[in-house]
Amino acid sequence: MKILITPTSFNPESGSPAIAMLRAFADTLVFNNCGKPLSEDELIPMISDCDGCVAGLDYFTAKVIESAPNLKVISRYGVGVDRVDLAAAKARNVVVCNTPGANSQAVADLTFALLLCAARKVPVLNKKMLEGQWPRSVGTELYEKTIGILGLGAVGKAVARRAAGFSMKVIAYDPFIDRKYAAANGIFEADFDAVIREADFLCLHLPLNGETRHIISADVMKAMKKDAIIVNTARGGLIDEDAAYEIMASGHLGGMALDVYEAEPTPRLPLFDLENVVLTPHTASHTRESTENMANMSVRNLIDVLSGKKCQYII
Repeated sequence: MKILITPTSFNPESGSPAIAMLRAFADTLVFNNCGKPLSEDELIPMISDCDGCVAGLDYFTAKVIESAPNLKVISRYGVGVDRVDLAAAKARNVVVCNTPGANSQAVADLTFALLLCAARKVPVLNKKMLEGQWPRSVGTELYEKTIGILGLGAVGKAVARRAAGFSMKVIAYDPFIDRKYAAANGIFEADFDAVIREADFLCLHLPLNGETRHIISADVMKAMKKDAIIVNTARGGLIDEDAAYEIMASGHLGGMALDVYEAEPTPRLPLFDLENVVLTPHTASHTRESTENMANMSVRNLIDVLSGKKCQYII
């Protein structure tokens, strides 16, 4: 049994129980030593004779899947499967699974960190202090403001719970919204346009697919409140980055905080030159607790599938 492990934070020297589980199960483990998600061309020679893969944010295209005749399972170390060609996997009878909920607290934490940083301009103030300046800045409070959440899944719910601590009004759009949870937790259900119009702070927690790509377009951003702040810790393709630069440069929005980008690792974007844009390198799920959760769940999923056992998290 040969297994490929591609997540860059899944360190073979970490002493993780998940690594020990894999070593006890498989004959050969192959790790990604590139320090970044793998491209199609990089994946093909590594996965060609593997039986399974614990997958990071790599590009599992149809060509990659077809190049691996022994492949039986792609077990995502995370939730999103937008970089896995699900149709190609299904055609080859390759099982795809993920780890819902494993990183939700970590992502919600960073979402709120970015909200606060953007609202109070923390990064630019820190930079100016280090340059020897003593800047004065006027920020905005979160207290009793309206937070709009697009996608009320595990992460969206965790963000809503944190917002309650700031006495924020929480409005949410989700085509499959959990109405019972929303009602029990003081979350107001709204349609997409209403969330866009009413939000002082807009947080994105949607999957990336054909329907949601560039869902935050120029027209959507123009429809938002002047000085509203957008935070994206979900997938970069949800926002049209070129349009975002034009809107931000025009001064219509108050701030934008991004942990995810259309291309990763991302090239330098015009957005990066704006002081009211806060940037982190797709790190929302990178906490000790979250990485351990994702490692354990993704390995257990892989072993269950390859052992012929029932796997709870098949896509």
